[in-house]
Amino acid sequence: MTILIIVVLAFLTHVGFAGSRLAVPLFAVDQGASPFMVGTVVALYAALPAVLAVPAGRMIDRLGYKVPMLFGTGAVFTALMLPFLRPAMSTLYFTACLLGVGFMALQLGTQTLAGAIAAPHERARNFSWLSIGFASANLSGPLLTGFLIDRIGYAYTFAAISLPIVPAIVISALGSRWIPPTVQKKSEPVSGGFFDLLKIRELRNTLIASGIVSSAWDVYQFFMPIYGRAQGLSATAIGSVMAAFGVSIILLRLVLPWAVRRSSEARLLTYAMFVACAAFCLFPMFQSAWALAAVSFLLGIGCGCGQPLSMTLVYNASPKGRAGEATGMRITVNQATHFAIPLLFGALGSTVGLPAVFFANAGFLVLGGYMSWRNHAPLPAA
Repeated sequence: MTILIIVVLAFLTHVGFAGSRLAVPLFAVDQGASPFMVGTVVALYAALPAVLAVPAGRMIDRLGYKVPMLFGTGAVFTALMLPFLRPAMSTLYFTACLLGVGFMALQLGTQTLAGAIAAPHERARNFSWLSIGFASANLSGPLLTGFLIDRIGYAYTFAAISLPIVPAIVISALGSRWIPPTVQKKSEPVSGGFFDLLKIRELRNTLIASGIVSSAWDVYQFFMPIYGRAQGLSATAIGSVMAAFGVSIILLRLVLPWAVRRSSEARLLTYAMFVACAAFCLFPMFQSAWALAAVSFLLGIGCGCGQPLSMTLVYNASPKGRAGEATGMRITVNQATHFAIPLLFGALGSTVGLPAVFFANAGFLVLGGYMSWRNHAPLPAA
């Protein structure tokens, strides 16, 4: 029962967050922002989380889950209301920062709690269900947001996508009633620092792979609205294209526990990077919404494995009492890519065009896939 509540909480909050990933760049473009300026705003989603995720993870290990989930839902709601109250380009900078911090807190709380309530053999299932909640929001959030933008404008859209977060705030506030008492107990401080965790080979490899897959996700969410606008697509059409990405992820994660039983998490994560590479090579070849939706579906197969597999691998590899800190490290790595990728590829897109962005990220993925394959390849017999 607890895992279902966690999934509902994640879904309700992520609907607004995922919708903002479409609304914020489109509103910036509507205000006349260049791809580099849009990249600057999107990068702010990750600036503070990249710094705060590890200490926040340590705090969760010591104090529990209710406070970060309550803070996260409240911060995301407030951030979405800001452009409604003052619809201006300058407001988007504050919105992006607050969205990033709030969603980081929610991720830490829900992910570590989903692992804490499960036995080792149940964690892949729990993380898969949690990822389905996030993926369902990735489907409905952009689809709903694109539809609303074309009909009621940007300001009222921001207010509308904040409404599902209200019940999420209530669920978080009642956390002491549904979080099992056995995992609410405060733990004693554990010795060891950031670099001690990096010495764990399995954890280190997972963090690298997670960062690479996360960068692919970022490039897609950042550039798909811009690329769609450049092809003359409406906000509704762009939302539909991005919804195909979400559908793919949901379908993939339904069968992921079955796939994990027949292979290893590390091997599946490696294959996922090669699939995502192929999808990025195809994007510049198409302009219609239907074709882009098909390629988005393929990319969802590659990117969709990343979150649940890396969550499982990170939790399993973390020392006792440091799961929150290890999860914070994963978020830090991912947020570092969230910050750097929009700036780097925004500048690249402004300089040499959007197709170069897709091909450059494809190269990044194939390199990451090769490194991951080498790390997990069986050793030759003596």
